[in-house]
Amino acid sequence: MNEFLQVFLLSLVPTFEGRYAIVYGIGRGYPLWGTLLAASLGVLLLSLALPAVLPYMDRLMLWLEGTPLRKIAHLYLYYIERVRKKAHSCVEKWGFWGLLIFVAVPLPGTGVWTGALAAYIFEIKKGQTFPALLLGGLLSMVITLLPSLGIWG
Repeated sequence: MNEFLQVFLLSLVPTFEGRYAIVYGIGRGYPLWGTLLAASLGVLLLSLALPAVLPYMDRLMLWLEGTPLRKIAHLYLYYIERVRKKAHSCVEKWGFWGLLIFVAVPLPGTGVWTGALAAYIFEIKKGQTFPALLLGGLLSMVITLLPSLGIWG
């Protein structure tokens, strides 16, 4: 599989996202600019798609509750409760800026996926959600890129 596609697909994986796709690409010796572009496109796609898809996830999970796949719905609800607790202090209190910072911090359980869910849970306006997810995701990439290049850390 080509290098660009590998980094792009990794940038779509929850918790891995663009921030660790960059580290992977650099570690594999892939070209820096191609790695940055692929990871950035992944962050852009997630920032656009997730806020649009999440309302439909609720409907799907409610439907799954009445099927033999109800365990999937229960896992989803468990994850939502974890996100609510984790993001509450940052996102509900500070809105756009809290969401941006929450997404930018490159720790497990933060990032664009979790940030999109937090924005949905706390009803952040869609006009604020996209830029917060995108800027937070890109900032998270910078935070992990600099130590990967030996510039910081």
